[in-house]
Amino acid sequence: MYGYGLSEARCGQGLRWCPRDQYVLSTKVGRLLKPRKRAEINFAPWVDGLPFEPVFDYSYDGTMRSIEDSLQRLALEHIDIALIHDIDVFTHGERQPEMFEAAMAGASKALLKLRDEGVVKAVGLGVNEWQVAHEAIRRQDFDCLLLAGRYTLLEQDALDGFLPLCEEKQVSVILGGGYNSGILATGAVPGAKYNYAPAPEAILERVRKMEQVCREFSVPLKAASLQFVLGHPAIPTNIPGVRTVAQLEDNLRTFRAEIPAEFWAELKRRELIREDAPTPQ
Repeated sequence: MYGYGLSEARCGQGLRWCPRDQYVLSTKVGRLLKPRKRAEINFAPWVDGLPFEPVFDYSYDGTMRSIEDSLQRLALEHIDIALIHDIDVFTHGERQPEMFEAAMAGASKALLKLRDEGVVKAVGLGVNEWQVAHEAIRRQDFDCLLLAGRYTLLEQDALDGFLPLCEEKQVSVILGGGYNSGILATGAVPGAKYNYAPAPEAILERVRKMEQVCREFSVPLKAASLQFVLGHPAIPTNIPGVRTVAQLEDNLRTFRAEIPAEFWAELKRRELIREDAPTPQ
């Protein structure tokens, strides 16, 4: 999906001569790329993507083709993590149940077979809703899940059944969107984004209260946001995303910032995070 194949092509070029055991590479299935004239393609939000049009395909054969195409674009011998992408209500609306069942019957079986063959090392799905991920791990033997924005300083409903089941089944959660698409990095500034849209007043006010606790303990809001999610034993990985090396270095500093236990206790005392939310030790 990303750049209509351009992301994989660039990753493959950049990683071509790196020892294969020195990095972990993840990609997704769920869309096939069909060749099309550039003049007929709407590339938004990407810039100058490859001349393909993405078409949803969660079938067994489509998934096999998708992985084969990815290996060609990457020019690598295997993929570490393959995720079924976007089988959620956010993407498909009323058609979500149909798409979910197609993925469980087709894409998941293909990925499990490829895992058995060693073509991929781990399989799962990447979605925007924990409820979808919850149902998926009840149905299939997945290794990991990429969950975007549904367990953060502002949202902990995933503690209601989903994350405990991940612990029970030893399914790892890769947490994306830990800033809720912006506001937990920027703070409650004018125009702050929450879930890809301007933050509503109730969210702005809650973040202002968090920022007050951050000031009292001299803890950057960004550091609290990044480190909080890793306090849960089912979440070993947080991917905040980067555009530049400077952002990468800033993220590393933010991850290493020291946060006292009293800070998390105060957030709970003021009912800004749930009492049962695990916090970093």
